[in-house]
Amino acid sequence: MQGPLLSVIIPVYNGERYLAESIQSVLAQDYRPIEIIVVDDGSTDGTAEIARFYKNIRYLFQKNKGLSGARNTGIAAAQGEFLAFLDADDMWMPEKLSRQVSYLAQHPDVGFVYAHRRMIIEEGVKTPSWYIEHDSPGLIPSTLVARKNIFETVGYYNPDYKFAENAEWLARARDAGIPMAVLPETLLIYRVHDRNLTHHLDEMRHDVLRALKSSIDRQRSKGQTKKSTSLDEEQG
Repeated sequence: MQGPLLSVIIPVYNGERYLAESIQSVLAQDYRPIEIIVVDDGSTDGTAEIARFYKNIRYLFQKNKGLSGARNTGIAAAQGEFLAFLDADDMWMPEKLSRQVSYLAQHPDVGFVYAHRRMIIEEGVKTPSWYIEHDSPGLIPSTLVARKNIFETVGYYNPDYKFAENAEWLARARDAGIPMAVLPETLLIYRVHDRNLTHHLDEMRHDVLRALKSSIDRQRSKGQTKKSTSLDEEQG
């Protein structure tokens, strides 16, 4: 499928174990044109050598800022009309980008779209409590395709959230009234291994609660502002 330029942002920290497979899954996409931006968040392993092996990839190195900081660097550098994110340990189905860009093209009111994911467990890894056997909706960056301009409205990922940065961003997008969609197709392979951040369940729950509280505070503030404006108009 041919369409507008789409920027693929791959944040990575010490990701030599899986990075090549992730990049290959992007190169295998049936959508063009794409630019691939690998943001190396201070890796000390062989990540740089793997990324630089691919000649058509933009490789950006930065001191460690965390996952949100790496994604934000990629967003700022991206030149595409659409943005997609792929964690360095995940893989896409070949039709992933074309399906989601087609949906956005057919629904110009929708700002961003997610898809379903399939979890696979690495050999020797104990099955975590959050593992889902069947394919399921994945409201995570690796399934996301978004119009770049919505980040001007919603803002970038909040680096203060280490374990629920996507939930916090999604809450801001919803509060801003930006329509979203979730495709029924399974377009992501999500690896379950010993270094997934989602193993940190207590920290993740804490960050999700923080994001929900911030959302409630925004909505209350918006409601108070509307009420104040209405009173001013009546008095005027």
